[in-house]
Formats: sequence, C-alpha cells, structure tokens
Amino acid sequence: MKDFIKKPAVKKALYIISGIFVFVMIMNYLVMPWYVSSPEIKVPKVIGMQIADAMRVLEDNKLNPVIGDTVLDNRFPKNSVVSQRPFGDDVVKKGRRIYLIVSGGEQTTGVPVLIGKSLVDAKLQLERSGLRIGDVSYVASATPRDVIVSQEYASGTQIRRNTTVRVSISLGAVEGSIEVPNLVGKPRGEAEQMLKGLQLQVGKINYLPTFKDLLPNTVVDQYPAAGAKVNPNNTVDLFISKFTETKDDEFNSKKP
Repeated sequence: MKDFIKKPAVKKALYIISGIFVFVMIMNYLVMPWYVSSPEIKVPKVIGMQIADAMRVLEDNKLNPVIGDTVLDNRFPKNSVVSQRPFGDDVVKKGRRIYLIVSGGEQTTGVPVLIGKSLVDAKLQLERSGLRIGDVSYVASATPRDVIVSQEYASGTQIRRNTTVRVSISLGAVEGSIEVPNLVGKPRGEAEQMLKGLQLQVGKINYLPTFKDLLPNTVVDQYPAAGAKVNPNNTVDLFISKFTETKDDEFNSKKP
C-alpha cells in the first residue's frame, strides 16, 4: 500500500484532492458565512452624473466603481455616466463592483467642401457625412450660375451629425438696379450726399494733386463710372483734387 501511495501519479492526485478539500472548507466556513452576513446596500442611481461625482457617491456607499467603456452618445454630456451595472436601486453587498459606461460626448462629423459644387452634389456630399442641406440663398456673383459660392461652416469643421448647413448659390453676373450718377466736377460733400440719397456708400477716397484751375476737394474721377448699374449699399470710390502750386507760383514764392 505504501508503495502504491509513493507513486508520482498517486501522490499528485492526493495533492489535488487535498487542495480541493481545503478550498471547499475555506469557502464553506469562512468566505460564504462572511459574504452572507456582510451588510447589503441599495445601489445609488448615478446615470447622468459626471463620472467624478458618480464615483465619489458609490465609494461613499462602500461600493467599488469601475469604468467599463466610453461611448459617443448625443443624450449625455461628455464625461457623464450613460449606464450602470448593477442598476440603481438594486440591492447588493457592500464592496460590490459597479460597472459604469461613460459618455464621450456628441457624435460629430467633418463638413465637406461644398463651394464650387452644384446643389445636388452638395446634398449628396452632406448626406454621406451624416449632415443635411439647410437654407439656400441666391446671390449675384461673377461665379457661374447655380454654383455654390459660400457655405455656413468651413470645410473640415467638426459639427454634430444631422446638423443642417446653409449655402449661397450664384445667380451669375446680375446687373444692379441703381445707376451711378456723374460725380466728376462736384464738391466732395455734394458728391457724398448724392450717393447717400441713392443708398450707395462712399468707398475709398483717393487724393490727386491738381493746379489752380480746379478747386481743392473736387471730384476729378470716380469708380464705378457714371451710368454703371450697381446694387444698394455698393461703394463708389472717389478721386479728389488736392491743391498743388504750379512751377510759376513756386518760382514767384521764392522771389526776395
């Protein structure tokens, strides 16, 4: 019998059986009585809380919070708790692990390049990016007709999915409704009043040297020229005379 017990295979089997017996005894007489007798607690509801606050609440209640994962979720602000396991109000033992899923914020997408495209192409580009076309306005432009000339968000901007994007589309070169008056020879003040009365704006003021035959502060040229068709609030640049002595005047002023 002793020789049988001394066999390596038999000794190994006896060690395993002994280990299992000891484990069962520890679980039965130590671990399980402790677990059964340990106090129970109702799990606090922490969904919607910022993760730092949620962990503090759980720890204060003798629970063990564990961050399980981070997900993009439009319903919850970034770094707030999206879900928890066990659920709020579940009754568990103190020290129980509470697994938390955290919001990574709203799901965003990059705005595609829309300028230079047709409205149909822009709609397709936006749909592929999870966005939608917004209000469409039409503006006079040197760009060919029916081509997008501006977009609400610059290309590459990260915005929330399903957001609308406004665009402006070219009407082509459209002639304005206001005829530019002839301002040449008018005093500057009078010229400015004439433009104001036509709902036009004074643009850049340029001073040009002139001689005695033309009074200072007189319009000597303009852009756009008289007769051009412009739109309300467009600007008209003025070229204004600035008095300069003639060579004879300069010579006479130097006489003793």
